[in-house]
Amino acid sequence: MTAGSGTLNQNPPAVTPPPCMNLLDADEFRLRGQQVINFIADYWCRMGDYPVRPNVTPGFLRDELPTNAPPMPEPDAWDSALQDLRDLILPGMTHWQSPRHFAHFPASSSTAGALGEALIAGINVVPFTWAASPAAAELEMVVVDWLGKALHLPESLLFAGGGGGTLLGTSCEAILCTLVAARDRKLAEVGWRSIGDLVVYCSDQTHFSFRKAARIAGIQRGHVREIPTSLEDMFALSPAALKAAMQADVDAGLIPLFLCATVGTTQTTAVDPIRGLCPVAATHGLWVHVDAAYAGSALVCPEFSHVVDGVEAVDSFSMNAHKWLLANNDCCALWVKKPAALVAALGTEQEYILKDAGAEGHDVVDYKDWTMTLTRRFRVLKLWLMLRCYGVEGLRGHIRSHVRMAAMFEELVRDDARFEVVTDRHFALVCFRLLSTDRLGGEKKANELNRRLLEEVNAATLGPYMSAANAGGIYMLRCAVGSTLTEDRHVREAWKVVREQATSLLRKMQILRV
Repeated sequence: MTAGSGTLNQNPPAVTPPPCMNLLDADEFRLRGQQVINFIADYWCRMGDYPVRPNVTPGFLRDELPTNAPPMPEPDAWDSALQDLRDLILPGMTHWQSPRHFAHFPASSSTAGALGEALIAGINVVPFTWAASPAAAELEMVVVDWLGKALHLPESLLFAGGGGGTLLGTSCEAILCTLVAARDRKLAEVGWRSIGDLVVYCSDQTHFSFRKAARIAGIQRGHVREIPTSLEDMFALSPAALKAAMQADVDAGLIPLFLCATVGTTQTTAVDPIRGLCPVAATHGLWVHVDAAYAGSALVCPEFSHVVDGVEAVDSFSMNAHKWLLANNDCCALWVKKPAALVAALGTEQEYILKDAGAEGHDVVDYKDWTMTLTRRFRVLKLWLMLRCYGVEGLRGHIRSHVRMAAMFEELVRDDARFEVVTDRHFALVCFRLLSTDRLGGEKKANELNRRLLEEVNAATLGPYMSAANAGGIYMLRCAVGSTLTEDRHVREAWKVVREQATSLLRKMQILRV
């Protein structure tokens, strides 16, 4: 616009046109695509050459890169960018696909998952409604039912049984979406002025994303009840404690709203007893959501079905297929018993450009109404490809191999009298610690001792990368087996490093106390 005129300037200043570029040239794509695939394959083959965690300090990469983007295309841009990726960026990465990465729950990768991501990027649709990409919407409906059946979920959570599912980015989104749906459903009953009286419940082991979601959903900070757990109950949420907490809130004039139960907590993989919790929650009409971000993948194996005993009574269930089920980031599956509750809370009045006369009167799903975002990825394509390439039996073999390796590590720990396994191993995480003798300070010094042990283990060159939990005041080391590339030898080598560092540490401490 010209100043003060309110009209568009019909004669913008002349600019030098950029060089002509064919941005979607098939031959160029074939050439560069092969380069990228070879680069990734070489990275996987050389994974063992990298320390799992880099030895860098803040600013190491910023100091190496220019402060401004290139004004014009760089000569040999692809080759030089891949060289910089190899020489500057990869050495500064934490290598989540490393077979020696035992610190976190896995971000699992597979050939089908990675190439599925390439297909998603290449096709690049935005399936926010059925009309925006009919095949994408219907494929998602079919595949989330496939996955739900493979995980032995009740039919009431599937499209086939009146429920339904969708694919989101993370469990954080799933928790927020279901919490907003529960909030709106409750406030429709009691009135919107009561939003300040709503209370939500979880255990002190529930992932912090639940507390974050509660804040976003308008729940007062003081109305998130983190119910204490104990080692005696393996840090699982007690139905009796939940009942007491809810009754106290009702007596205070507050309104119980939502329970987030966890199957496989982050710190120790504790399993909240769904069958015991649901009847307690039902007495005050709570929405019950099960967060099985990590452990949900294990349900593909029938021998783990008992950990969700009673799941037919829950309102929603979510798991991350990208954590342990080979789907590559990001891919969270959410199922709900009553999809209408999600649509009532998150749905939008369609604008004219989103309407499609051909879809009217048909039972179609517009997935924009199931989540917070309008733009969404064609995530189902990689999940569909993965299920076809590996099959349910292939996924079971993948999970069982990690569980077997974790059991092997657990046995190695138990065979060394200096150590103890702190919590029951439910899946592929072993929580263990080095025992402190009276000579070294006993139980009072045990946490400090294990903190030092973890530092020594993670400092070992090309050694394992582990993490710690602190539950019930007990500091313990975590060994989470889950990388697609991990083999028995990596687990045995990890234990060898732990033993050697423990011996060295104990020897140093004994000398200091002589």
